[in-house]
Amino acid sequence: MTELAFQDFYPDYFAHCYGCGKLNELGHQIKSYWDGGESVCHFQPKPYHTAIPGYVYGGLLASLIDCHGTGTAAAAGYRAENRPMDTEPPLRYLTASLRVDYLKPTPLGPILEIRAKVKEVKGRKVVVEEWIQVNGVITVKGELVAVQAPENLVLELLKDNKR
Repeated sequence: MTELAFQDFYPDYFAHCYGCGKLNELGHQIKSYWDGGESVCHFQPKPYHTAIPGYVYGGLLASLIDCHGTGTAAAAGYRAENRPMDTEPPLRYLTASLRVDYLKPTPLGPILEIRAKVKEVKGRKVVVEEWIQVNGVITVKGELVAVQAPENLVLELLKDNKR
């Protein structure tokens, strides 16, 4: 895929997250994109992402919902402001609330597809509905409430980044 992912637009001081940070070499480094009115991310679990033999660990699934959701929230924030994701000031969203419902065991082996729809954009808050599917079968549903990172946190990170 040649287009940049939402996470590729994160400034370096916001790019260390275990789930979505491009600068965290040990993390998942997920990549999320628009696909029409939804966002999509694909992730290949490793054999060590196991819960019981043959199935994916639930904490990984929650992490994927979390980070794909905050990426989608950031992209939705830029869309709401009608500006490209590479414009200043950067928008970064943090998890305020995360609900994950495990509908059935998620098999280990196939590529996971994480999809999301933006339910609401209101001020600094974005609500995202998400699901994980494997071979077309939904195994996990979730909802994330994300809030734009407070300006004082952004300023602190910028200051630390310049040291």
